[in-house]
Amino acid sequence: MTDMLDNLNLIKEKDPHGGFEVVASQYQQAQFDATVQNGEHDQRVIANIVIAGMGGSALAALIAKVLLSKEITVPIEIVREYSLPNYVNENSLVIASSYSGNTEETIATFTQAKERGAQMGVLASGGALIDAAKNDGVAHVILPSGVQPRMATLYNLRALFALLENFSVISSEWNQEVASLGQWLESESAQWRPEVPTEENLAKQIALKTPGKIPVFYGGETTAPLAYKLKISWNETAKNVAFCNQLPEFNHNEFMGWTSHPVEKPFAVFDVKSSFENPRVLQRFDVSDRLLSGQRPHAETIQLKGDTLLAQLLWGAILSDFSSTYAAVLNGVDPVPVALIEDLKRELAENPVN
Repeated sequence: MTDMLDNLNLIKEKDPHGGFEVVASQYQQAQFDATVQNGEHDQRVIANIVIAGMGGSALAALIAKVLLSKEITVPIEIVREYSLPNYVNENSLVIASSYSGNTEETIATFTQAKERGAQMGVLASGGALIDAAKNDGVAHVILPSGVQPRMATLYNLRALFALLENFSVISSEWNQEVASLGQWLESESAQWRPEVPTEENLAKQIALKTPGKIPVFYGGETTAPLAYKLKISWNETAKNVAFCNQLPEFNHNEFMGWTSHPVEKPFAVFDVKSSFENPRVLQRFDVSDRLLSGQRPHAETIQLKGDTLLAQLLWGAILSDFSSTYAAVLNGVDPVPVALIEDLKRELAENPVN
């Protein structure tokens, strides 16, 4: 299989929509000029923040929540469903995130936020949400179109930071730091391109551990968003069932699930670790793997690289897309389209519930 990933002609054949070029150019998203339109607001007190989005459109929100947890003093909740929490009112900031702008769950939350008089923001590449934001005078950022939402994490993060800055929740320093990482991310991404051989290519090495198996990704307090990112990258890009969970919660339930039948389990286990993680969580990773020796496949460590937590999370997000795209090649599937998801959306649109 190593030969497959080092065969450039085969990779080109298995990637007809140019997924690798999209992934390899993601570092450019760090320079995206996230301009807020209709940014005027009445300076009211913001007591809580709700970010509504599904799938890849929720990834930046999950990352931002981790990054901002020790900076801002108001709670952030990520909503991935049709309904907003009952506490949302005029002192809430609700940001609707949908790359297409047509995600029906996110549109539903936008409507509810408007009815409750909340402060509002939108980030999308177009669609019904941008139309509504323009018509209603809602603050919004228009994202560049043409990529899959799971591969637009940096676009989304730049836009989300811009909206939060617009409402005086954070300073401009967050977006400045993202922009400053562009050149470094370019250099790091170059090491994962198809022309780099497997023995020197971490993304290929990760992918090669997963054919015929179900990947399970574990994160800690700081890396849980990346564990989720890896899961959905394997789901959508590699068309492969995958799961994720978070420590320390894992040790209170799922930990026991590995201890029974069968001993030979068709899984590939990965621990996503950061040098900024809670030391006690890092200890739990090691002790858990030792105690499950012989009952669970040995956990491979994905050690994040970077001088800051932001740098590490962005590094890991791009690595996730590279490695899952290689996994798609090994699985013999096109890494870019998600036809079944589009079929589901179409059928739901054609059969609305009255």
